Amino acid sequence: MPGPRRALIAAAAVGAAMLAGPAPPSANAAAAASGAVVDYLGTYVWRGLDDDFGGFSGIELDADGRRYTALSDRGTVRWGSVDRDGQGRIRGLTTAGTARLQDSGGRKLRAGYLGDAEGLAIDAQGRLFVSFEGLDRIARFDTPDSPAVRIPPAREFARMRPNAGLEALAVTPGGDILTIPESWDDDDEGFPVLRRSGNEWSVPFRIPRLGSFVPVGADVGPDGRLYLLERAFKGVRGFASRVRRFDMTGATLSAGEVLIETGFLRHDNLEGIAVWQDAQGIRLTMISDDNFLFVQRTELVEYRVRD
Repeated sequence: MPGPRRALIAAAAVGAAMLAGPAPPSANAAAAASGAVVDYLGTYVWRGLDDDFGGFSGIELDADGRRYTALSDRGTVRWGSVDRDGQGRIRGLTTAGTARLQDSGGRKLRAGYLGDAEGLAIDAQGRLFVSFEGLDRIARFDTPDSPAVRIPPAREFARMRPNAGLEALAVTPGGDILTIPESWDDDDEGFPVLRRSGNEWSVPFRIPRLGSFVPVGADVGPDGRLYLLERAFKGVRGFASRVRRFDMTGATLSAGEVLIETGFLRHDNLEGIAVWQDAQGIRLTMISDDNFLFVQRTELVEYRVRD
């Protein structure tokens, strides 16, 4: 999230560093209304020494949660393995490789207007899809080291607000691309879900706005539902996070249910979400964008959802 909000984010981060406690609640009361049981599993603070470490805006995990791909908003990707204890909680991450994303001509993207990568999704073939702010667009990468394959834009891309574009990105099991802007002109009508099926873009449904939260991450879970990560920002009060999920049937989206809604300063700036499943239920793994500020940190936060 680079740009003019950086000073405010820094102020929020300082507040978070002074006031936030390290231990979120074991369960979230907001989820009770949905009929689901949501358990907090833990927070792992991930640290790295290289200059490109940080700014993580997207994450994907494999089916058993033991391999990761993480996207930085400076246009880099890293991947590797997740070490878990006997209870499935994260004990560490090992980086197997890193790459800087390229444009369609094979030139490496620089951080900034062209390299502001925000959303990450991986399809059934293992191809990476990345949404960008700055120059709002979506590109496909057959491998992290491959040149970009341009995805023709939807006409709605031209209406994106500066620094509030295509933050949330997901791919359905059938290969459809879903993307949701962080902000929209017609907020009263909800946030549009743009879907590319085959070669056509459409806006099959909208997600209703609830309070001051805005979309920052999305994934389609193994249950076929759309999971939306949202963020609210209140200056020195820091960040709050929310996860809603929706049933999708053709051009119909359910009203949605709130699974998690945290208070401010509970977690850092969560921006990416991966949804997978273990023997006990659906797992939500979220990653924070530290904005490359020493007062923030890269957190991997996990919850379990049981219906």
